[in-house]
Amino acid sequence: MVQLPAVNTPQFSWVLSRLPRHSQPVPPIYQPEVPARGIFYAAHHPERREYWVGATTAATLIANSVAPGLLDRYLGATGFKSQQTQDRVDPQRPDNLWHAADHEKDFAAHGVFDDEAHAESPQWWVTSHRRAVYTAGATVAALIAGSALRKTVVIGRRNRAHHRSGRMPARPRTSGSTFAFRQPS
Repeated sequence: MVQLPAVNTPQFSWVLSRLPRHSQPVPPIYQPEVPARGIFYAAHHPERREYWVGATTAATLIANSVAPGLLDRYLGATGFKSQQTQDRVDPQRPDNLWHAADHEKDFAAHGVFDDEAHAESPQWWVTSHRRAVYTAGATVAALIAGSALRKTVVIGRRNRAHHRSGRMPARPRTSGSTFAFRQPS
């Protein structure tokens, strides 16, 4: 199953609606190619049961699993307004309730929200390149751990060397914005 975000499709130009203003998908809106890539990827990579396309889709599904009642109240308060533009609906526009609205004109795949719609989804890129993202994350974590371990080993060796010699280890003191080390006398 592929969970999709709001998509810029022609349906918002021909759907029969009783809303006072022109209907729209709840922003952010994505171009149709974004979910198409997600559906194509899911069809060719069936190892996962579900794919999420778009950061808002992921956020909505996570919020719904954690606090479904809270999300319902939020959408109830904001959903009606967010599903409409500021434009009035042309009373002469065709609708597709009783017959096809595109029998004389091909509306293609894009709707009227091209100016607002996102052509890419960073969340989908991360999802479809999980192995590379995990590898990069593990590499960064290993580098950070190695650096911290090296620093701990160096400081530990210095302290052991000073302890054996009977001298106190050098203590850092601030000199302006940098640290300066006093050598024991």
